[in-house]
Amino acid sequence: MGSEPTVNVVLAEDGVLLREGLVGLLERFGFHVAEAVGDADALVAAVHRHRPHLLVTDIRMPPTHSDDGLRAAVRLRAELPGLAVVALSQYVVQDYAAELLDSPAGAGLGYLLKDR
Repeated sequence: MGSEPTVNVVLAEDGVLLREGLVGLLERFGFHVAEAVGDADALVAAVHRHRPHLLVTDIRMPPTHSDDGLRAAVRLRAELPGLAVVALSQYVVQDYAAELLDSPAGAGLGYLLKDR
């Protein structure tokens, strides 16, 4: 009996409580969180360091508290087309979803509202 391969994840969320809660939830369901970070610069460094299968990122985060997480995710997908991305947001913003969906073809994409 073989076990399923572990999915390595980098998580980027500036809210400490939500970040730690997501780490616990992901690990409970069998994902390996390689690193959890709180800003877009650390997100880029963590993805380069760990080369995860999946990036889960908040859209709005430091350093500018605008769309830094989204911009980092789009840039990383251009560099690493096999990187799957799930973007988290408090708001439905069609432009954010469209920008992520327009990023280079590759692995899967997701856009989730935090309160869902």
